[in-house]
Amino acid sequence: MHNKNYRQGFPPGLTWVTDHKTDVTGIGFGVLNMAVGESLSLQLDAECAWLLMSGRVVLSSPELGSIEVHRSSLFDDKPVALHTSAGCRVQIECIEPAELTLYQTENSCKFSERLYSPEETTCEQRGKGSVGDTCWREVRTIFGLGDSFPESNLVLGEVITFPGRWSSYPPHHHPQPEIYHYRFSEPQGYGHAELGEDVVKVQQFDTVKILSPDDHAQCAAPGYGMYYSWVIRHLPDNRYLEPEFTEAHKWVMNPAAQYWKPKNS
Repeated sequence: MHNKNYRQGFPPGLTWVTDHKTDVTGIGFGVLNMAVGESLSLQLDAECAWLLMSGRVVLSSPELGSIEVHRSSLFDDKPVALHTSAGCRVQIECIEPAELTLYQTENSCKFSERLYSPEETTCEQRGKGSVGDTCWREVRTIFGLGDSFPESNLVLGEVITFPGRWSSYPPHHHPQPEIYHYRFSEPQGYGHAELGEDVVKVQQFDTVKILSPDDHAQCAAPGYGMYYSWVIRHLPDNRYLEPEFTEAHKWVMNPAAQYWKPKNS
């Protein structure tokens, strides 16, 4: 459930970490690294999202034509992503050294290709004002939440966990499978990820699989911003709408909640 095989970085080209046809989550996750001047043309047999992590590329698809996109910082720049149905051919031309992450799942529905720009991303400052801002983080939802896109089987987003704070908090769970992929503001950064009763240490380039009914709260070590992309697969008769918070800890969501503090603070 915790892949830490790529802590030294991903090699050039496309590396699949999980296969949507065989993985327990039903989600395929991959990382594409490209050098200047390289181009790649892929026609995948699954619904797919292409999330730009860094660099500058030209994305081309039959309906959208060619669009140049760029991203300088995972932490400071909002995301840009291309979303396609199965069988769509996508071409990528690298203008500046670039990295993209890919997310795919089975889906026979056809829908129009769509490029999600940074301006379309929903950004929420969750946890701000509660329990001393200790779980204040930025949640960026790119597409697929609830019934907003019924043809899609994916939900895609990002979380920026501020140094020393928690995210995915209060602890929560949901029936739909999910994958987190981690990056840190410094290469030696790290955090901790709950998987039910287990806790794993996550570092640069790690990937974690999350299954029902495991709670999956996270925390970042002080001094290190923690980024993770998150992708959820809708279930056929149970689309993801919102998480189910663990009852014992829901009280921390109340901005007026009283909690212990040192007497001399």
